[in-house]
Amino acid sequence: MKKILIIRFSSIGDIVLTTPIIRCVKAQLNCKLHYLTKKQFASILINNPNIDKIHTYDGNIKSLITELKNENFDYIIDLHHNIRSQIIKFRLFKPSSSFKKLNILKWLLVQFKINLLPDIHIVDRYFNTVKKLNIINDQEGLDYFIAKADEVDINTIPKSHQNGYIAFVIGAKHFTKQIPLNLAIEICKGITKPIILLGDKFDEEKGSIIQKEIGEKVYNACGKYNLNQSAFLIKQANKIVAADTGLMHIAAAFNKQIISLWGNTVPAFGMYPYMPKNIANSIVFENNNLKCRPCSKLGYNECPKKHFNCMNQLNIIEIVNTINKV
Repeated sequence: MKKILIIRFSSIGDIVLTTPIIRCVKAQLNCKLHYLTKKQFASILINNPNIDKIHTYDGNIKSLITELKNENFDYIIDLHHNIRSQIIKFRLFKPSSSFKKLNILKWLLVQFKINLLPDIHIVDRYFNTVKKLNIINDQEGLDYFIAKADEVDINTIPKSHQNGYIAFVIGAKHFTKQIPLNLAIEICKGITKPIILLGDKFDEEKGSIIQKEIGEKVYNACGKYNLNQSAFLIKQANKIVAADTGLMHIAAAFNKQIISLWGNTVPAFGMYPYMPKNIANSIVFENNNLKCRPCSKLGYNECPKKHFNCMNQLNIIEIVNTINKV
């Protein structure tokens, strides 16, 4: 195999979870490795030394297919397996293998709470996709590479936070994955170390409320940094508190201790923090006493039951004690 294309269009966490495939395919086949993703997610991969070229999809599939045809790939690894990737594989007409998404099994778990999903992380399922290429998991975990230009000058954050802090990720794409404001405030009150709140511009107001409520112990970094800069702050943190989000997976790439709080999604979907050599670094909090959970494999803009007890009923004291534990 001289040239291989990997396809994964979105999103942050899903793309980070493909990095072991990138590394192992590159090392074990010694090939030219290209990667196709959506334009807005290219920054996740731009610094990855195992990728020779990134192709981006911006809505124009016709010109994209022309671009990809000119590359004359020997093989396509489809880790997204949706209609768009199917069209691309059909038009390129090259040997390929596709990720099995197990959507029916996920549907059974969401709709009827019947769990027939294999007890295997999605990364290991990605490796099943490349089994016919004889690619073996090196067990080195996830990768995330940050350019020098995206390294945050620690002197620019509050002096009280420069000697160590807890990174608290309050942002998430879907509301039912987010840590509720009241829960975040109560947890922050109990944390003994300085805290940096992470999220995008949409989380800035929520972060301001938490900062105002808690005081100088909290630095609201939401909306102040791009994704790679936020990843750098994750890398420098003592511990990470997060929901089921992309930054949680980036934290796993740095083998940080992660305290993850789970709402409408469940680790049983196979997307919990992946740290094969540091399994003990991942501590999961979830409410297993609800008949309505999981209610979605992705998330909603509001709790379908209106109570959001999957998050609101988590044990705050236990969470705080775990965070503060040396």
